[in-house]
Amino acid sequence: MNQNNNKPNPDDRSDNVEKLQSMIHNTIENMEAAEESLDFADSEQQRQQIEAKNERRRESIDSFRSEIKDESHNQS
Repeated sequence: MNQNNNKPNPDDRSDNVEKLQSMIHNTIENMEAAEESLDFADSEQQRQQIEAKNERRRESIDSFRSEIKDESHNQS
């Protein structure tokens, strides 16, 4: 009988800061695109949905930045 060696991959966090920075960049681009789409929103409800989503994106960016600080501190 063949036995699987299910060993977890080592925890490689060396590029976490770069990944988080990329995530921030992508989120900002998505926010900007959403802001541009506000001009074409069909209804007030759609505008509110876009604005609410951008608020959640701002919160995510704050979390990403906090994680970057933690990662930078841990790598020192």
